[in-house]
Amino acid sequence: MRVIIVGAGEVGFNVARRLSGENKDVVVIDKDPKALSKVSDSLDVQTIQGSGSSPEILEKAGVEEADIFLAVTDKDEINLLATFFANRMAPKVIKLARIRNEDYTKYSEMFTKGDLRIDTVINPDEEVVESILRVMSIPGAVEINDFVGGKVRLIGVKLPDQSPLVGVALMNVREHLGDVDVVIAALVRDDRLIIPGGLDTIEQGDIVYFTCIRDHQDMLLQRAGILSDPIRKVMIVGGGNVGFLLAQALDNKNYHTRLLDHDAERCSVLSELLDRVIVLHGDGTDQDLLREENVGDLDMVIAVTGEEEMNILSCLLAKNLGTRKTITRINNFAYIPLIQPIGIDHLVCPRLSAINSILHFVRQGKVISAVSIKGEEAEALEAIAQEKSGIVGKPIMDLDLPKGTLILCFQRGEEVIIPTGLTIIEPNDRLLIISTHKNIPKIEKALTTKLELY
Repeated sequence: MRVIIVGAGEVGFNVARRLSGENKDVVVIDKDPKALSKVSDSLDVQTIQGSGSSPEILEKAGVEEADIFLAVTDKDEINLLATFFANRMAPKVIKLARIRNEDYTKYSEMFTKGDLRIDTVINPDEEVVESILRVMSIPGAVEINDFVGGKVRLIGVKLPDQSPLVGVALMNVREHLGDVDVVIAALVRDDRLIIPGGLDTIEQGDIVYFTCIRDHQDMLLQRAGILSDPIRKVMIVGGGNVGFLLAQALDNKNYHTRLLDHDAERCSVLSELLDRVIVLHGDGTDQDLLREENVGDLDMVIAVTGEEEMNILSCLLAKNLGTRKTITRINNFAYIPLIQPIGIDHLVCPRLSAINSILHFVRQGKVISAVSIKGEEAEALEAIAQEKSGIVGKPIMDLDLPKGTLILCFQRGEEVIIPTGLTIIEPNDRLLIISTHKNIPKIEKALTTKLELY
């Protein structure tokens, strides 16, 4: 598979790193020689200096032989122009563009027609808002992902010490949860991710990733001893694209929401656009203002300005004043491992959201979605089982899946099924599979051919 990536920033670099590690043929285009130097020094990929919106550069990159074309620079206009030329030069190539400006995204139906014909437009800001809303729905979770059209959830939760599941072998978990259909997808222990087997035991302090039907999640969390008061009172720090989209999403829901921004003119605009949200002018790092607004009584502070240092400081101040939960927006990948150790509960990263959205377009087989779990140690794939696939027609216990791989559930027709070892996958079943990153090429092969997994 040949993949051309326009843009060597954080998104382009990390997508190239993932794909080159899977032995895919990757070409990275960027005008910045320093960014390309970082790519060429770290990765086994081809680099070309120049504009991704130049037909000459695209021809040099071999766009006509490419399978997938990704335009992921920080400039929407460059991404659109690059996609336009890629479509004219190689109409059959699958094209994906990163577009954030609302002036473009509100006309997204135009992107699927004519000379652009973008297969998918990624708006990381919208995906970050969806991530925040999921976290707000289960305040005790560290990570939540939706699959099978929202019918199935993968929920990562740090088990409290008093949970009845502590000390229980995975093969006996259902005895403690009653009639709740659930699969333990992964454990994180001492910052190490484990794709477990039936003999593994849940230990104190583990982060447990549950796969369950969404309608059963409240019963599952209750029986697992994971209880948390719902989020009701919220403050959003930052009235930019993400802050506005989030406030808009909360505006007509059962939340008492305040939005704080340092720009008086922006506050005036926001107050006109929002109905029930209280818009405040001020700085999220102003302790006196936070005290005046009784931040200590809030259920959650969500800092989503464009400055990650301000986001981090706002959350730390709010936490120190008594706020129950905090979420911060991070762009710099180097900051991600530091967030929870310093006391911030959750982070959202637009660039990481963009990478997750891109992944399933470069996965072979009919992959519907792909999400990284615990950074990049594992991946959850949602895919359609094809008739020629190597996983069709055999009981799951006989598939000889690579170590570190589990079939978590599947949808057949309208029914969502949590499988057992005797379950047989049929053509067109919609599967949810979790696997360690190193096994992803084997899983791709199993999804597309009758070849053995090993």
